[in-house]
Amino acid sequence: MRVLHVMECTIGGTRRHLVDVALGQCALGHKVRVVVSTLRDETFLPDMERMRSEGVEVFVLNMVRGPAPLTDWLHLGRLKNILREFKPDIVHTHSSKAGVLGRQASISTKIGARVHTPHTFSFLFEALFSGPKRWLYRSIERRYAKFTQRFVAVSRNEAETFDRAGFIDPKKVAVVPNGIDPAPFASAIASDEDFGFDPTAPVVILVGLIYAAKGQDLALEAMAREGLERVQLLCVGPGDTSALEAQAQALGIAARVRFLGARDDVPALMARADLLLLPSRWEGLPYVVLEAMARGMPVVATPVDGAREVIVPGETGFLSPTVDANGVAEALAAAFSKSPEDWARMGRAGQQRVAEHYSLESMVRGLDAVYTELL
Repeated sequence: MRVLHVMECTIGGTRRHLVDVALGQCALGHKVRVVVSTLRDETFLPDMERMRSEGVEVFVLNMVRGPAPLTDWLHLGRLKNILREFKPDIVHTHSSKAGVLGRQASISTKIGARVHTPHTFSFLFEALFSGPKRWLYRSIERRYAKFTQRFVAVSRNEAETFDRAGFIDPKKVAVVPNGIDPAPFASAIASDEDFGFDPTAPVVILVGLIYAAKGQDLALEAMAREGLERVQLLCVGPGDTSALEAQAQALGIAARVRFLGARDDVPALMARADLLLLPSRWEGLPYVVLEAMARGMPVVATPVDGAREVIVPGETGFLSPTVDANGVAEALAAAFSKSPEDWARMGRAGQQRVAEHYSLESMVRGLDAVYTELL
C-alpha cells in the first residue's frame, strides 16, 4: 500500500502521532511518504531524520497555519505534483491547513482515497475564534467533509464531538485511539534536579504546549486555593510563559512553580513528580495522560475528550467536575486526600489499561484496517 501523509501542525501530540504512525506503517511494509512543514517548530528536524533513516520518504512543504492565498496556491500545486508522481492509494491529512490543501490536491488529481484526522476541530471549542472566523472554518470543513471517505477520531469522545459538528456522516467516522510505547516511561530514572523545591511537599507535573487550550492558567489559579498551599508545580512545554509567570506572581505562588520550557527528558521529569495534571479546555486523546499512566502515576484531568475515556475515576485517576479552576482544585484536593497505597493501586491499574487498550501496535493496525476498507 502507498500512503501519503500531509501535516502542517508539526507540534505536540499531532507531531508525535505522525511520527509513530509513519514509522509503524513503514514497518508493516507500506510505502510511506510524509509532506510536512517545519515552520512551527525546528525541533521537528530530528524526527524527520529519524523517519528518513527508517525508510519513510520526507518532503518539506512549508505550509503556514493561517490563510495565505498566494503561498497556499503554490503549495497546492506542489502537492498535486507529489500526488501525480507518488500515486498514493491513501491520502491521509492531519489538522486544518493540511486537511484543506491535501484533500483539495487529491480531489483535483483524482488520486488516492481521502482520510482526515482533525486532531480536534478547534473551532468547536476555541473561545479565541471570533464569530466570522468560526463560521469560515466550519464552512470550509463542511465543504471538504463531502469529499472525505473517512474521518479518524483518536477517541470515542472525539467521535461524539464530530457528531456535534453537524456535517459529518457518522458512517464515515472510524475510531482509532492513540497508542504509545510504554517502555521509556515505565523504566525512566527520576531527574536529579531539585528545582529548589521543598523535598517534603508533593510535586505535580503539567506537560503541554503553552497555549490557552492546555489550561495552564487554570492550574495556577487552582494551586492558589485553600488546601493546596504546599503543592509544587513543574510546567513543561514550549511557548511564551511570560503571562503565566506574571499570573503566578500575582497569585503569590511563584515560589512553588517552575516553568521549564521544552524538554527532551520528559520521562525523567515525570519520574521526579508525584502526579500528572491535565487542566486542558479541550483535547482529542492526550498522549501525556497515556504516558503518565504507563509510568504508574495517578492523573488529575479535566473531563475533556479522551481524558474522560482513558481515566476511570477512582481507579486510574481523578476527573474534575468542571473545566475551570474550581473544578481542578477540587480534583487535586481529592487526589491528595488518598493514601500512598491508593496511589500505587491506581498506578498499577493505569499501566494495565494502557497496555491493554493503547498500544502503538493497536493504533497502527487500526489505521491499516481503515485504509484496507477503502481500497
